[in-house]
Amino acid sequence: MIIGGLQKFSLLDYPNYISAIIFTQGCNFRCHFCYNPMLVWPKLESGKFKNINSSDNSGEKIEKVYSRFLEDDLFDFLRKRQKKLDAVVITGGEPTIHKDLPDFIKKIRKLGFKVKLDTNGTNPEMLKSLIDKKLIDYIAMDIKGSLENYAIITGMCLNIDNIKKSIKIITQSGLPYEFRTTVVASLVEKKDIKKIGELIKGAKKWYLQNFKSDINLVDDSFEKHKPYSLKEMEEMRKIGETYVDFCDIR
Repeated sequence: MIIGGLQKFSLLDYPNYISAIIFTQGCNFRCHFCYNPMLVWPKLESGKFKNINSSDNSGEKIEKVYSRFLEDDLFDFLRKRQKKLDAVVITGGEPTIHKDLPDFIKKIRKLGFKVKLDTNGTNPEMLKSLIDKKLIDYIAMDIKGSLENYAIITGMCLNIDNIKKSIKIITQSGLPYEFRTTVVASLVEKKDIKKIGELIKGAKKWYLQNFKSDINLVDDSFEKHKPYSLKEMEEMRKIGETYVDFCDIR
């Protein structure tokens, strides 16, 4: 596994569990608003990359440092955190582009950790295999926007049917799950929230994430984009909650 970074402790990323977060390197999307540009590209240069992310509850900015990790070093860390951490979150980049993901997860589970997977839903075959083999305990899938806007948002051409397949696989998996949409003005509007809502109608959880423009992004021209106001986000949330059991803003 190509590991681009490690966050050693989180109370937020896996609901109700203390977790570590493993960032895999490389992604098959080039989303303009992605705030992990150092994890998007397949290869990570030597050294460390810093990214500012104001993600804690107090609003205090947290500096995350990403650097290449060897698997042996990672598993040495995890062995030392047995009975101190409950779970491991595997995110990216996009983890499912890595063929060795199942074997990687098996090693993590052997240490007694629960596993949460973050995915963009472009590899339904991998997703189904992980579920069928009982390798993951929680799934979070990013839905980038309305289906007709996916190529614009992600900067890539893709088989949009794979997104629909992954949604179906997740909602029928019997596992805890959530869908997430980063709401970026000009890319995701109220009409798109309705279309996404129809796409995931009946789902358990859907989080709307406001766009962050104060950090490094894949497309630096978006660093000047103004995020939606709290009022506008709440209006979108109210639309979203008509389609799913629970819709909230992050």
